[in-house]
Amino acid sequence: MNIVEGKLQVQVGKKIAIINGRFNHIITDRLVEGAEDAYVRHGGNTEDLDLILVPGAFEIPLALEKALASGKYEAVCCLGAVIRGATPHFDYISAEATKGVASVALKYGKPVGFGVLTVDTIEQAIERAGSKAGNKGAEAMITVIEMLNLYTEIDV
Repeated sequence: MNIVEGKLQVQVGKKIAIINGRFNHIITDRLVEGAEDAYVRHGGNTEDLDLILVPGAFEIPLALEKALASGKYEAVCCLGAVIRGATPHFDYISAEATKGVASVALKYGKPVGFGVLTVDTIEQAIERAGSKAGNKGAEAMITVIEMLNLYTEIDV
């Protein structure tokens, strides 16, 4: 049996974007740091990495659509944080951000990492932004790197 999988090495010259929702920036800034660190640790050159900032998670899918439509990026890592409050706002924002990112990724057929936290408490967000549960921004970037390499393997 032949196994086809992506390697965890950034491809030279492949432009990647991080789209980050600034809302809950205390958390999302840490996710961006994790994603950038993972990118560099896996051989990436920061000149090939762009950071696109949007107001919050709801705006991520539109920015993703624009980024991929531009043809400038081979892959995109989406980061954000939606923390449950006392109203149903959390449910609407997290569902629409998730559906929107998935829809755009399928439309363009390019690797898209999803590192948008959807948590009940600020403590859970902190755990996922670099403490007990690791850094989900780094995990999303590693997924992007692996999938970009997998696409290259499949297309050969």
